[in-house]
Amino acid sequence: MELLLPFQVIPSSQKISYADKILFIGSCFTEEIGKMMIDLKFNVLQNPNGILYDPLSIASALDSYIENKKYNENDLFLLNELWHSWKHHSVFSGMSKEKVLQQINHSQSKAHQFLKEAAWLIITLGTSYNYQLKKSQQPVANCHKAPQDFFEKKLLSIDEITSHISNVISKLHSYNSGLKIIFTISPVRHVRDGVIENNRSKARLIDAVHTVKENYKNVFYFPAYELIIDVLRDYRFYKNDLVHPTETATAFVFEKFCDAFLNDDASKLLKEIKSLVAAMNHKPFQKESEAHRKFQAAQLEKIQSIKKISLQLILILKKNSFQRCQATKGSFR
Repeated sequence: MELLLPFQVIPSSQKISYADKILFIGSCFTEEIGKMMIDLKFNVLQNPNGILYDPLSIASALDSYIENKKYNENDLFLLNELWHSWKHHSVFSGMSKEKVLQQINHSQSKAHQFLKEAAWLIITLGTSYNYQLKKSQQPVANCHKAPQDFFEKKLLSIDEITSHISNVISKLHSYNSGLKIIFTISPVRHVRDGVIENNRSKARLIDAVHTVKENYKNVFYFPAYELIIDVLRDYRFYKNDLVHPTETATAFVFEKFCDAFLNDDASKLLKEIKSLVAAMNHKPFQKESEAHRKFQAAQLEKIQSIKKISLQLILILKKNSFQRCQATKGSFR
């Protein structure tokens, strides 16, 4: 008896190593997977604009990293006693205009440099819906709880999504010729749009991403959406809101991701680090016992072993970064 739909995730032809820099951008599902990789000591930069959901906002953010855009006070607005940016999540909002700008521009500079040296960019698209300000027709990435009548809501067409994604991929490959890109579709349902509307939205994202994947080298698709919706497909794998996947479901997806994209050395090291992290979180009953002292000694030995491997990875990373910079030198300004 089959209790899960048989579904084989095809291993990628390109593999991630611990020496690689990885930039995550996109929906809240990106935050879940990115956090797992950070906890396992991968070199990750996560959502430099905060959580983003739609292709237009994500493409705009990536453009700004390439250009190293500097925001000024004209890019901010005051609402409910806080200064916000229409291009950023509310984690950047604050009562001090100067501090908000400082935080945003620091994140921009960091993303600009990290993206130049990154081996991988992982993009999670959440919705095909985008919001625009009625007064200026400016697209916004986050509504910051502004009144609904500030905005016009638009369902992007497949052609529009494909165009936005294709344009930014061309710029990314000019900026960093060695960059490899993985697209995923968030399995989080946007039920506030409506169930039927959410399905239309997800379908457009899937269609557009596969069209782009067929037209570019070093662009991959990982079926996070299908693993949750079609393989697990049970509300016990969702939190109480019936929208967000549980930790168990997310861990299942992450395991499949590692199987498909990590190289052999990274897979082995991940197991060692996972074991070490679990040990570090262990709370002993008797700290002064001989058994606990032996346990600590064993963990310190593991740490020293991992440190040696990490030093080797750092040297590889520096070498790879230098080679990428030499290959792309003068190709983009």
